Amino acid sequence: MTKALVIILFVAAFGLGAWALLGIADTAKTADQSGDAPAAQQTPPAPANPAPDQAANAPSSAQTPAAPATPAPADQTEQPSAAGAPATTGAVQPSGGSPLDTAKKAEKGSLKSPYADFAKVAEEGHQKFMSAGCNGCHGGTGGGGMGPPLTNQVWIYGKDDDTLFRLVALGSDELKKQGYTRKGSENVVGPMPQMGGVVKSDDDLWKIIAWIRSINPSSAGSPSASAAPPASPPAQ
Repeated sequence: MTKALVIILFVAAFGLGAWALLGIADTAKTADQSGDAPAAQQTPPAPANPAPDQAANAPSSAQTPAAPATPAPADQTEQPSAAGAPATTGAVQPSGGSPLDTAKKAEKGSLKSPYADFAKVAEEGHQKFMSAGCNGCHGGTGGGGMGPPLTNQVWIYGKDDDTLFRLVALGSDELKKQGYTRKGSENVVGPMPQMGGVVKSDDDLWKIIAWIRSINPSSAGSPSASAAPPASPPAQ
């Protein structure tokens, strides 16, 4: 009985000792693990806002400069409305209408040749004279035919720029309706036909007149004939 009690006590003491040793080892291991990992409560929290110097340097959205506007392409430029000024297309506007229109609209006595030195454009004027068919009445060199010669000193209505332009453009009948009167006479008395619709432009007509002046020096005298010179015989 005593021997059995001793054995039981020995076993119990051995078990308590083993249990104590196991507990100490677990405690040491836990302590080592907890010492290696930093405590959660010791980790410094991340700053909610940027540091003062960073916040001062960062521009606010209100201070951000706006991007420059992109100019419209050249072909998208604004076009004027139909009621406004005409769009600029580069097309050259005509300097005027036909000689007929000019003679009808211009104030009496206002037409003036742009060719004071008529000899410079005389040859070109002769070509236009022939192209318009003026030679059919006045001859290829201005010597006359069915119409009076352009080389004598007779200027039936006058020899100034305004009168000669209107006489060719309007014809003699319409010229008289504008108040122009005869100042001389020719043996050829047929009326001058209206050529303002045949001659293409005012400039062409001024060059024709320049050629007439180049073959007839008397045309460069006083603006109009104050007295009619003797009539010349008709050209043969």
